[in-house]
Amino acid sequence: MNLARYVISLFVILSLNFAIPRAMPGDTMTNLLGEDVILDDTLVQEIRREMGLDLPLREQYLMYWKDIMHLNLGYSYHFHSPVLPLVLERMKWTLLISAPPLIVGAVLGTLLGALAGWRESMRSRLQTLIFLIIYSTPPYFLALMSLYIFGFQLGWVPMKGFYTTGSAGNIIHHIILPVVLMSLFSASRNYMIMRGSVIQERQMLYVLYARAKGLYDSQILFRHVFRNAALPIITLVALDFGFIFSGALFIEMVFSMRGMGNLIYSALLYRDYPVLQGSFLVITLMVITANVVADVIYGILDPRVRGR
Repeated sequence: MNLARYVISLFVILSLNFAIPRAMPGDTMTNLLGEDVILDDTLVQEIRREMGLDLPLREQYLMYWKDIMHLNLGYSYHFHSPVLPLVLERMKWTLLISAPPLIVGAVLGTLLGALAGWRESMRSRLQTLIFLIIYSTPPYFLALMSLYIFGFQLGWVPMKGFYTTGSAGNIIHHIILPVVLMSLFSASRNYMIMRGSVIQERQMLYVLYARAKGLYDSQILFRHVFRNAALPIITLVALDFGFIFSGALFIEMVFSMRGMGNLIYSALLYRDYPVLQGSFLVITLMVITANVVADVIYGILDPRVRGR
């Protein structure tokens, strides 16, 4: 049943990947050539034919599925490059700045949230306030403020790009601030959810029973409560993992980084259908893969969901 659900989801999402870009207002040729360019109608029709834009939508849709089956993502109108190498090139940079925050944010936010939800204190309340402020702040605003302070005013980090020389130290110097910011965003979200989940779990009867057996607080929290309270975090991390290639859009724009987020933004501006379809295909596969992994982990942590 789960397999059928994922297959249907994949079919529907990939069909939407084809339909949504074409439903956007504006003409691809106008965005590609510019409004000031005047071309002969014959030449315009020839270009549209080369791009396959003169075909009926039904035929374009069938060609779209045929290309997917052959792992052919097409050719970019705007970037003048095959889509697959272009997406893979941008993907590695976005993965570089998104994967560490995903891991750090999950570990840090989950542990701190569990401790804050288990026992309230002045320190945990202050900690919650800080994470709540970060959680509520728009990413682009915090990124702009951080870049202004640490890049422009203090000069501690470069203002833009992934690297200048290409050495490991130089790359780390360029991405350290974006990685820290994204780690804080990820940790704040995991912290708030884990804290609320632990607060709910500590009121359950099995916690009272564990206390009656004489277990220490740390044993109750990490042996019993943590396992049940972490279930919502698995879903959140799975979704984060699926969207890491698109979620860095604001960070990449503020720091002028040429990653997947910036690629999708440029493709939207120029109505570059093949790039949009290729990028969304990658995100779709990541989301579905992440959900499959989440289902497996759910079954391991909570036997009640097995066989559903």
